[in-house]
Amino acid sequence: MMRASSAVRARSPVRASSCARDRRRHDASVHKGAASSMRYATRVAGCVRARALGADVANNVLHRARHRGCRDRVIVDASADDASAAEPASELNGAVLRNFLFPALAGALFGWDIGISSGALENLTSSAAHGGDGFALSSIQSGQFVSASLFGALMASAACGAGLGEKLGSRKELTIAASLYLAGALTESFAPGFELLVFAKLMYGLGIGFAMHSAPVYISETAPSSLRGSLVSLKEGFIVGGILLGYLASEGVISTDGGWRQLFLESTPLIAVLLAGSLWLPDSPRWIASRGDDDNATRTKAKDALIRIREAKSDVDMVKVNEELESIFAAAAVKDASTAAPLMKLFDKKYARPLYLGLSVVLFQQFTGQPSVLYYATQTFEAAGWSVEDAANVSVILGVWKLFMTAIAVAKVDSLGRRPLLLGGVSVITASLLALAALNSPGEAQTVAQAQASVACIFLYVGAYQLSFGPIAWLLVGEVFPSKVRSAAVGAATLSNFGSNFLVSLFLPSVQEQVGLRGTYLGFASVGVLALISIYFTVIETRGKTLEEIEAELTK
Repeated sequence: MMRASSAVRARSPVRASSCARDRRRHDASVHKGAASSMRYATRVAGCVRARALGADVANNVLHRARHRGCRDRVIVDASADDASAAEPASELNGAVLRNFLFPALAGALFGWDIGISSGALENLTSSAAHGGDGFALSSIQSGQFVSASLFGALMASAACGAGLGEKLGSRKELTIAASLYLAGALTESFAPGFELLVFAKLMYGLGIGFAMHSAPVYISETAPSSLRGSLVSLKEGFIVGGILLGYLASEGVISTDGGWRQLFLESTPLIAVLLAGSLWLPDSPRWIASRGDDDNATRTKAKDALIRIREAKSDVDMVKVNEELESIFAAAAVKDASTAAPLMKLFDKKYARPLYLGLSVVLFQQFTGQPSVLYYATQTFEAAGWSVEDAANVSVILGVWKLFMTAIAVAKVDSLGRRPLLLGGVSVITASLLALAALNSPGEAQTVAQAQASVACIFLYVGAYQLSFGPIAWLLVGEVFPSKVRSAAVGAATLSNFGSNFLVSLFLPSVQEQVGLRGTYLGFASVGVLALISIYFTVIETRGKTLEEIEAELTK
C-alpha cells in the first residue's frame, strides 16, 4: 500500500519502523472494521501525508511538520494513484448537494433573466400600445432594456477581478448576488417609470456578475475531485433550465396586460431561498487558507468549514480531513514574491499557462458563434416549412434539446474527461458551421430541403456546444487557476465572457450585412479550427485531480 517514490521521505531510522507499523495497521484496519479504524486514527494522528504538489509545496509541508513535532514522520508520496486519498469518500451526500445547489440556483436565476427578457419586452410594449400597464419604447430604449443587465454583469465582473472577489470570498459573493437579485426583481416588478426599470435591470445584472464569478469558484473549491466535473457542468444545466422556464413563463403571460411585472416578481421566492442558503453555507477552506496566516485560529476556522463540507463524522473521516487540510495549507503557503494587486499578478510569467488556457476557452466559446447561430434559428425553421407560430417556439424546442445534451455532459465529464469532450464537441461545432455555410448561397433563398438540412445542423451545433464549450469552459475556469489568483482570474474570465458576448451581439448584424450569412458562418468555423488547435496543445486533462495537483502541473 505504501510505495517509495522519487519525492522526499523525511523520517529518521529510529522512527521509520514505527511509522511503517502504523501504515500496516491502517491497511489491516480496512479489513478489520471500525475498531481497527479507531486504533489507526489514534495512533497515526500525527503522521501527515502530503501529495505531489510540486517542490515548493512539499518543502512547506516538511517545514510545518518540523514545527508540529512530527519531523521524522512526514511522508511526501508522489503517487498519482493516491491523488484523491486525502478526501473522504466522494459519494454524493447531503453536504455535497447543499454546497452545489445554492451556487447552481444563482445560475438558474441568471438563466431566468435571459429567458424572460424578450417576452417581458414584448409584453411591456404591447401593453402600452393597448393603453394598458406598459411603456412605449423607442429602439434605443429597447436596447437599453435588454442590455442593462449585461452592463451590470460587466461592472460586477470587473470589480471581482480587480480584487473585490478575493476579499469577499465566494460564499459572501453569493449573498451579495442574492441581495442584488432580490432588490432588482422587486424594483422591476413595481417600477412606475422606464428609467427606474432600467436601473432595476442594472441591479439585477450586478447580481448576475457576482453570481457567475462566485458559483464556479465555490463549487470547484468544495466539491470532491471525483464529482467536481459533473457538478460544475450541472451548473450549466441549471442555467439552461432557468432559460427554458423563462421562455415558458413568458408564453403564459405574453397577452396579459402588465404581465411583465409578474415575470419579474415570479423569481423572488427562489431568490429568497438563495439568500437564506448563502448565509448558511460554510466559507471555502481554500479561501480561508489563502486569506489568513498559517496559525491555529486560521487552521481551526478552515478545519471547521471542511468538516461541514465533507460531512466528516467518523474518526477515519477526521484523519482524511486533516490530510486534505494539510495539502490546502501547503499550497497556500507557497511564497509569492509579487506584491502587485491580484489582477496584476495574473501577468506573472508563472501564471501564463493557466491564464491562456482559462481565457482562451471562454473567448472561443463566444467567437464560435453560440449566441449568433441561434439568432438566425427562427428564420431557418420558417424556411424549412414550419408555420410562423411553430417557428416562434424554436427557443423552447432548442431549450429542451440543450437541457438534454447538458445532462449527457454531466453524466460523462468525469468518466470520459474534459479533453475528449472538448475536442469531439468543437469538431462537430466546426463541421456544423461549415455545413451551414455550404447550405446558404449568397443572394439565393434556401430550398425546403436545404432549410431542413440547416435545421439538422443547428441541432447538431447546439448539442455539440452543450457537450463541450457550454459546461466545460466554466469547469476549466474553476479548475486551472492557482488559489492565489483564482478569484481575480475567474473575474477576468467572466468579464471576457460578458464582454465578448456583448461585442458579438453588437457587431453581428452589420457583419452579416457585409459578408452575408455564408461568410458569417465561415468566419465562425475558422475560429472553430483555431479553437481545436489551441485545445489540443494547451488543455490538460483535469479529471480526478485535486485543485492543488492541477496547480502544480500548470505552474511547474
